[in-house]
Amino acid sequence: MTNRRDFFLAATAATTAIGSLCSNEHRASAAEDSRSGFPVRFSLNTSTVRGQKLTIQQQIDVAAKAGYDGIEPWMRDIETYLSDGGSIPDLRKQIEDAGLFVASAIGFANWISDDEQERKKGLEAARHDMELVAGLGGKLIAAPPVGAHGRDNVSPPLSVIAERYRAICEVGASVGVQPQLELWGFSPTLSKLGELAYVATEAAHPSACVLPDFYHIYKGGNDFAGLAMIEASKMLCFHINDYPAEPERDKIADKDRVFPGDGVCPLPKVIRSLLDNGFKGTFSLELFNPEYWKRDAAEVAKEGLEKSKAVVHQAIALQA
Repeated sequence: MTNRRDFFLAATAATTAIGSLCSNEHRASAAEDSRSGFPVRFSLNTSTVRGQKLTIQQQIDVAAKAGYDGIEPWMRDIETYLSDGGSIPDLRKQIEDAGLFVASAIGFANWISDDEQERKKGLEAARHDMELVAGLGGKLIAAPPVGAHGRDNVSPPLSVIAERYRAICEVGASVGVQPQLELWGFSPTLSKLGELAYVATEAAHPSACVLPDFYHIYKGGNDFAGLAMIEASKMLCFHINDYPAEPERDKIADKDRVFPGDGVCPLPKVIRSLLDNGFKGTFSLELFNPEYWKRDAAEVAKEGLEKSKAVVHQAIALQA
């Protein structure tokens, strides 16, 4: 009886200590959030200012001056920088000196192809991209369904795609970068949230995670309620944008995306649901609007951040 009593006393003390520690961590996290005013971070996907033909150094400068937490560069801009004589350590220093972090990166490695040789080359390209991202201090990269996205491509079964996604996750694990299974609303496969969740689940890899996008969720004919079926901790980066009522869903394209809050997407409601389910990732502004490309890049970046924060503020204000 004495041993049993001592056991329960010790267990109670341990539970109290753990509870205190968790409470302290929660308070520290809340304090950090209160300083920024948000439970999430904001990043600039450089496609938003792609039309201005900026170098990656200029993109970093624009993102920092606009007030973003992070930047989401495209691999081709990094490659251009390197071919012009730049170095990864120098670029990393510029990013860190600017107070930014690499939220993710956009690459197009063909990891999903049915052609074994093409897929092998795709995994080699993915490793190369991931090594560059890791060199910049980044931990995430997009893994879109390249090779199975065109209407003329034969899409492999989802179970096979899951095996191939696991393969790229293995490559990522060896480098220290997680490939995010990306939703593409126009693709014959991985355009549905259910497909995204299935493939990420069946891959059965600890690095598996997904990269949703408000526009692509709509374009793919999904209901936003489906997001609740994906574990929030598996959404580390989320592309934020909006879309107009016209053109209609079957005709709308990337170029039609608009600033958050300027379209008809129920962003505050959906974001409120994400936050309630524990989302604490990064909202990365990804637009391809040619009208924005005609404007000053700094102004576009600043307006995009202000409007992204505005819809998150509205979401926070909503009652759960």
